[in-house]
Amino acid sequence: MTGAPRIAYVNILARDPDRLAAFYADLFGFAEIEAHRSPIYRCLDAHGVELGFNAPQAYDLLGIADRAGEGRAPVRAYFTIEVGDAAVVDATAAQVTEQGGRIVKPPYDTYYNARQTVLEDPEGNIFRVNHRVGPRTPWTEIEKSGALPFRVTT
Repeated sequence: MTGAPRIAYVNILARDPDRLAAFYADLFGFAEIEAHRSPIYRCLDAHGVELGFNAPQAYDLLGIADRAGEGRAPVRAYFTIEVGDAAVVDATAAQVTEQGGRIVKPPYDTYYNARQTVLEDPEGNIFRVNHRVGPRTPWTEIEKSGALPFRVTT
């Protein structure tokens, strides 16, 4: 392997890849990489990471047909879109319902010095929109302050 490992692709298995690709393209302005298009795949340029949308046929191609259940699956992974301004976090949350998504957690300031919102796309996938407000607050400072955002168990 040459070079350092990096995340190159994030793929979402979608019931309707055209609709889901359009959702993210409209929400974030990501352009389609048309050269990657196939009858069962759409791909967006997410500025350094390719965001792909696979049709249900991909379950068989990947050897995971047994995982293609139609129910609302538990959240096992999510991705985060980093934006350049805290106001964009708020604006994206306000826009997501117009695009067919849902606000899971409205915009808020995190304990580690970011502004973010948790959203759901039209197919139920969870993603965050984040803006790093300043340097990440070290956990030791948060712990010393006593303002713990969750219960710590050992």
